[in-house]
Amino acid sequence: MVTIYVDNQPFQVKEGQNLLQACLSLGFDLPYFCWHPAMGSVGACRQCAVKQFRDETDTKGQIVMACMTPAGHGTRISIKDPEAASFRAAVIEFMMVNHPHDCPVCDEGGECHLQDMTVMTGHTRRAYRFNKRTYRNQDLGPFINHEMNRCIQCYRCVRFYREYAGGRDFNVFGCHDHLYFGRHKEGTLESPFSGNLVEICPTGVFTDKAFKEHSSRKWDLQTAPSVCVHCGLGCNTIAGGRYGELRRIRNRYHHRINGYFLCDRGRYGYAFVNSGQRIMRPLQRSHRKDPAQTVPRPTALSAAATLLAAGRGVIGIGSPRASLEANFTLRELVGAERFFAGLSERDLQLNRMAAGAHRKRNLMVPSPLEAARSDAIFVLGEDVSTTAPLLALNLRQLVRPEAAKTAERVRLPDWNDAGIREIVQDEKAPLCVATPQHTGLDDVARLTHRAAPADLARLGFAVAAAIDPAAPAPAELGNGEQALAKKIAGMLQAARRPLIVSGTGCGDPAVLQAAVNVACALGSVDLPAPLLQLVPECNSLGLSLMEATGGIEAAVAALERGDADTVVILENDLFRRVDEKWAKRLVDAARGMIVLDHLHNRTVDRADIVFPAATFAEATGTLTNVEGRAQRYYSVQPPPAEVDASWRWLRDLATGNGHPRAADWKIVDDVAAAMAAALPVFAALPKAAPEARFRMTGGKIPRQSHRFSERTAMQAHIDVHEPKPPEDPDTPLTFSMEGHDGPPPSALIPRYWAPGWNSVQALNKFQSEIPGSLHDGDPGERLLDGLAKTDAGYFTEIPTRSLLEENQWWLVAAYHIFGSEELSVSSPGIAQKSPTPYVALHPDDAAALGVTDADPVTIALDDRRLDLPARVIPGLARKVAALPAGLPGMPVVQLPALVSLAKGARP
Repeated sequence: MVTIYVDNQPFQVKEGQNLLQACLSLGFDLPYFCWHPAMGSVGACRQCAVKQFRDETDTKGQIVMACMTPAGHGTRISIKDPEAASFRAAVIEFMMVNHPHDCPVCDEGGECHLQDMTVMTGHTRRAYRFNKRTYRNQDLGPFINHEMNRCIQCYRCVRFYREYAGGRDFNVFGCHDHLYFGRHKEGTLESPFSGNLVEICPTGVFTDKAFKEHSSRKWDLQTAPSVCVHCGLGCNTIAGGRYGELRRIRNRYHHRINGYFLCDRGRYGYAFVNSGQRIMRPLQRSHRKDPAQTVPRPTALSAAATLLAAGRGVIGIGSPRASLEANFTLRELVGAERFFAGLSERDLQLNRMAAGAHRKRNLMVPSPLEAARSDAIFVLGEDVSTTAPLLALNLRQLVRPEAAKTAERVRLPDWNDAGIREIVQDEKAPLCVATPQHTGLDDVARLTHRAAPADLARLGFAVAAAIDPAAPAPAELGNGEQALAKKIAGMLQAARRPLIVSGTGCGDPAVLQAAVNVACALGSVDLPAPLLQLVPECNSLGLSLMEATGGIEAAVAALERGDADTVVILENDLFRRVDEKWAKRLVDAARGMIVLDHLHNRTVDRADIVFPAATFAEATGTLTNVEGRAQRYYSVQPPPAEVDASWRWLRDLATGNGHPRAADWKIVDDVAAAMAAALPVFAALPKAAPEARFRMTGGKIPRQSHRFSERTAMQAHIDVHEPKPPEDPDTPLTFSMEGHDGPPPSALIPRYWAPGWNSVQALNKFQSEIPGSLHDGDPGERLLDGLAKTDAGYFTEIPTRSLLEENQWWLVAAYHIFGSEELSVSSPGIAQKSPTPYVALHPDDAAALGVTDADPVTIALDDRRLDLPARVIPGLARKVAALPAGLPGMPVVQLPALVSLAKGARP
């Protein structure tokens, strides 16, 4: 820590910060535009000017840019100095010369950083009276609206898009004050992080096109803290709703997970909540083949109780996209021995292996942002850019620590972004990506390797053996593979903070085992041994910890043996999980099927009774992310009249079925407490979020801002009297403007706002330091940190080398950030960017088959044939064919699999 003086007052700040960062951390209001805490300083906007003095005797001083000046011991500055204040006012006056007077119609109005900074500098009158510079706007796709005339040339957008996120289809064109930020020609932005431009831009150049369609303002929205449900990272979000619809998702800062950014799937995948395919009322069928009829809640519950009471017994099938509370209530309804995970046996095995890394002695499981602070990374078998996009964005920054070593020698601070990038140039990061096909990280990786899953596992085992000779080594490793393994091992051993990243994406347990061996080998030579095993869905890890009896195939076997004849399925489309023959066998073997879900799907269409389940926007629950952190999401709006949280439907069924404790579960905290008592692994679950009875001075935390003013008008055509706000017993939040007026605990922050700070930049008022944790720590509770560790040693079962016959290929899964995830693909913007089904081939393999792009290819599996158009991809391993996972219309295939390919006949 060092002491600096601001307007003659001493303050302790962290050494190495720039003065802007230090002043904002101290709570001072100092305007800025181009600086961003995640991207550093370039000194482009000149808005953060302060007066710096040599010492206490210096009365003249000089104007410096706070973002480009280090905070050293004894540094003396003045924010209030009249000359510095006049300079800042002149700068923003010039910036506003060409800015249109369109705040009333601008979608950024009311949450605009430019508005805040203009008021902060005291610039209230414009002297410019001539024609303004004007531009033609571009159509940038379904997510982003473009209004270039509002640009103040801060360069934030292009710095984020090109330099931070690695996009190449967006740039700055022109020079001087005639700059244009956009694409070289009109078209959809290609980067999966383009939505961050909405929050990066300090004015209204880039705005949320999906939100714009609703004609809403920030103060119209009812907001609540939430958690993204579209992958396993657990990124924190702020959900906003109005008129019973979810209107937008914005980033909610979490120092250990997503930081300042979201991927586009997490930001725009929410529209499934408003889908016309939503199930809004209970449904019942007299016979399986009859159309479903809507019935009242009591009728549906009574019919379900009759099904549960009759016959030979009931089994339950849980879901990796349902909350912990819902899965546990189902487990209690049917009994622990009859609770099955809603996954195939192979997927359940993979998820359990990923969770098992948390209990392995010497292994550390980092958070997503802790992983980004590593200085050498080995990615084994996982296309991180599609299965965990925000993690991929963080890993792209790996080149900076390497450059920082050089910068330190020349005394260049790491926040000097332009200087650091000048050092970096085209240098590749100490990153190795070994996968079956090209990934979004290849352009920054020092080493890339393409191979079939079994051969990737062999490479991983070889790397572990190269680090620790006691680790088992694969036989018959080629000279090139042996040299690569030694090179990767050397890169990891030379690092101070190495990291191994793997996951379930390859579908091969040997890949996960090899990753564990590499991490254990690092630990054996006294290096840090962090391992991040990625899982695909928002509660995959939580479900894998719930001691399910087995997967879907085991549930089918139980029904066919006669152990039970009724099945309750929780938020799960079985036809997306297993081969269709298994799903049909389950349907045929079940005398009765009770399904709870949000959207119509093939499983819902075969159910006897369907209960409409509330989504994350209408219910409160807990999810467990890839690092084992339990996080609470809160309803942003009450559920529609006949929709309810899944755990409440199941509680009512359990109560009617004679469960001894279910009737006592009034709120979600009751279920969490029961779960913590029943399953030791969840003992810390009640600490994951403040209890529903938590109160602050003034009462509950309001979901509506103090500017929310249309509640009475919304009902004026019915009654001029304001209706009573809905009750919310599950949370410390209220559906009104009344309540605590001040900063809430970090887990309960529904929006970022502070006096004078209306935009998302108000976040700096909620942080203990910038960038750093929120004032009272990071939300959530890591469940697995306190568990006893085991040490089973190295894995020893190494797969043999892949030796394929002439007409054999390894068929692997290809994941897409848009299209592979079940819920988000029901959002129009995501669906628009989703690809159509295909099979990917290496150019040499395509030539051997005599096919080119779009030619039909026949895939011969064990018991069926698939006919798909070819897509020729150079970044694919030889003798590996890739099948997109999860796309609408794609059949479920257990991958990896050995298949035969042939050129198909054109229809």
